Amino acid sequence: MKNIPLNERIIFALDFSDPEVAQEWVKRLDRYIKFFKVGLQLFLAGGWSVVEDIIQRGNKVMVDLKFFDIPETVRLAVQQLKGRGITFATIHGNEPIIKAAVSEKEGLKILAVTLLTSFDESDMREMGMTCSIKDFVALRSRKAIDLGCDGVISSALDVPAMRRDLGNNFLIVTPGIRPGLNCDIEHDDQRRIATARQAIINGADYVVIGRPISTSPEPVSAVQSIQEEIADGLAEL
Repeated sequence: MKNIPLNERIIFALDFSDPEVAQEWVKRLDRYIKFFKVGLQLFLAGGWSVVEDIIQRGNKVMVDLKFFDIPETVRLAVQQLKGRGITFATIHGNEPIIKAAVSEKEGLKILAVTLLTSFDESDMREMGMTCSIKDFVALRSRKAIDLGCDGVISSALDVPAMRRDLGNNFLIVTPGIRPGLNCDIEHDDQRRIATARQAIINGADYVVIGRPISTSPEPVSAVQSIQEEIADGLAEL
C-alpha cells in the first residue's frame, strides 16, 4: 500500500471559469483536501497565477491539460511545467508522444490517459475501434508504464485488471467518482463511474471529484463523507 495521506487521496476538480471562484474553493477546502486539479477551463481563464496560488498555500496540483500533439510540441509543453511545483501532468498519445513527454519530466509525474470516462462501447464503435474498452485500456496502460509514465488516468472499472496484469509499482488516478450510491448528478457526462470506496478497493491511488462536492449544499461534509469511504476501502485492502 502506498503511503498517501488521506487528505491527498481526493483530487478536487476546480472546474470553474472564474479564477477567483476557484481560489475561494481552495481556501474553503484546503483544511481538508490538499490536492487540486487545474484543467483546461480554469487554466485558460487564470493561467499560471491560479496554479501558483494553490501551491503557495501548501497544496499539490494536477495540471490536467491532456497534452496531445506532435512529439516535439508535447516535449516543449512538458518542459514549461518543470520547476513550478506541479505534482501531476496528463497526456494523451502514442509511443512517440509518450516518450517525448517522459523525456522532460524530471521531478514531474506524467500520467497517461487510457480512455475518457465519458466514453462507452458505443463511442468506441463510432471512432472505428473494433476492440473492447477492456482490451483498449489494457494496451494503453501497458504501453504507458513500459515507456516510463508514472501512472495512468483510468476509470475505476478498469483498475482491477491493470493491477492484476501490471502490478502496483505505478499510480492510478480515477475520475468518474460518485459518493455512496448516489450517482445521479444532473447533466452528468460521466458514464463509467464508481464510488470512491470501490475505486480504492479496486486498486486506485487517487480519486478525482468535482461536482459531487461543488454542488453539495454542505461541501465540507461531502468531502468528509467521501474520505470515510476511502478509509473504509483502504481498511479492506
